Amino acid sequence: MSTLLLAFVLAASYYLYSKRNAGKHFPPGPKPFPILGNIFDLTTHELWVRITNWSRLYGDIMYIHVFGQGLVFCNTAEVATDLLDKKGSIYSDKPHLIMTGDLCGCENMVAMTRYGDKSRRQRRLMTQALSANACKNYRPLLANESLTLIRRMVSDPSKYLAYLRWYAGGLTLQSIYGYRADSPEDPFLMLGMDCVDILSNKIASGGGIWPVDLFPFLRHLPSWAPGAGFLRKAVVWKAKMEEFVDRPYELVKQRMREGTAVPCFVTTLLEDIRDGKEASEFDAQRDFDIRWTANSMYSASMDTTITVVSHFMLAMLTRPDVLAKAQSEMDTVVGSSRLPTFSDRASLPYLECVMSEVLRWGVPVPMGLPHRLMEDDVYNGQFIPAGTLVFANIWNMLRNEELYPNADAFIPERYLEKPPKHLNLSEAEEQEWAKERNPRNYVFGFGRRVCPGSHLIEESLWIVMATMIATLDLDWTRDERGKVIKQKITFDNAVFRTPSPFECDIRPRSEQALRLLNSVESSL
Repeated sequence: MSTLLLAFVLAASYYLYSKRNAGKHFPPGPKPFPILGNIFDLTTHELWVRITNWSRLYGDIMYIHVFGQGLVFCNTAEVATDLLDKKGSIYSDKPHLIMTGDLCGCENMVAMTRYGDKSRRQRRLMTQALSANACKNYRPLLANESLTLIRRMVSDPSKYLAYLRWYAGGLTLQSIYGYRADSPEDPFLMLGMDCVDILSNKIASGGGIWPVDLFPFLRHLPSWAPGAGFLRKAVVWKAKMEEFVDRPYELVKQRMREGTAVPCFVTTLLEDIRDGKEASEFDAQRDFDIRWTANSMYSASMDTTITVVSHFMLAMLTRPDVLAKAQSEMDTVVGSSRLPTFSDRASLPYLECVMSEVLRWGVPVPMGLPHRLMEDDVYNGQFIPAGTLVFANIWNMLRNEELYPNADAFIPERYLEKPPKHLNLSEAEEQEWAKERNPRNYVFGFGRRVCPGSHLIEESLWIVMATMIATLDLDWTRDERGKVIKQKITFDNAVFRTPSPFECDIRPRSEQALRLLNSVESSL
């Protein structure tokens, strides 16, 4: 009986989909199967590579569907800008995913919130805490935590990834909740890492679309029924996610009542309310918004930081000549008697190029996060139905050979180049050419859902890279004969392009560098 019912629902869905879209000219894409669509064309492993390969066949914009749920891939910056930026009023929604939102409890996270009053309130809170000027207040914390990270790495290079997770999670806990994680086994740190892993590798695997999102009646299955394993998982995952939303937030409120709270994102917003700057009294909606916005900041920053720093280390291991050149610039500008500070940034242009190339070469979130089209649209004569999920293929944009010749190679010098003379560009056009090549215009997303934490993430990444270049030498692990031990690097995260763990040798550049690491407290 259940098989017949499912067959009927599939047939009815296909009939309605076909009738609604009959005669419409969609963007090109691989041919779908009847009813099933392109479900067998998708993969949870490096989907961005498959989409990029398709782009060579189907062009700058592609369309596929899974059981009638449309997916559009913007394979160039021009298409992404035309749709997500210029038409942001209809392309800024987020999909209502039953599994992710209703069943797993993530519908109130900033990255998942539907476009409207709630999303605007949340983004205002994040902008208040994470604007370029506001991020300067975090600089002493960032500098000291980066120094602590590097000290730990030097003490035991084999645990670099554990220390990096400790740094990324601990830094975020401290800046958001004023909570210091004193060990890698800290309960809040472990809870946060569990939740980020659940979100990116379980809930959002395969693009985050589950059968229940396509066939909502499945949510009403008994939890013991065959095929209802997703319901049992959702119960566990939702409890874990809500625990991480509530526990650190309630701890901040308790510490504020006791007078022991450390200044942080949450205390700033709560004090504004208490002092009457934001509202005459603390209301439930405001409490709800701060609670979920704070948690969203943690979830967004942790994997991004781990991914980009890991790519930086890989780049320095792969291109030791780049590391040596960056170290030479550092020695000239900063010297060996102190550590770099944020005030040195403008005087270290090659390091800036290295950072830009790490963002481009590593591509931390290759497909971005999906936008949802709120009404039917037509782009260059091609029909895109309302409800379509739209992805920016950032991987393909940052592998554009016209903008980045030899795009698979790590070449920081490309950002020091002038435009080819045959282009005969004016000064204004040269500036536009340089802007087009800046990876920051792509890696943080497009439109009204661009990452609001980009300033803090960039500041954190810069001081880590600067301090590592100033104090460390990195090399691949070698055997007893001195030969490099070959390692295979894979990318298994469904959302973030995080490299698999690798073995490397991390040691101070010199005795003076070791003394700095052991004795200097960063100050700005």
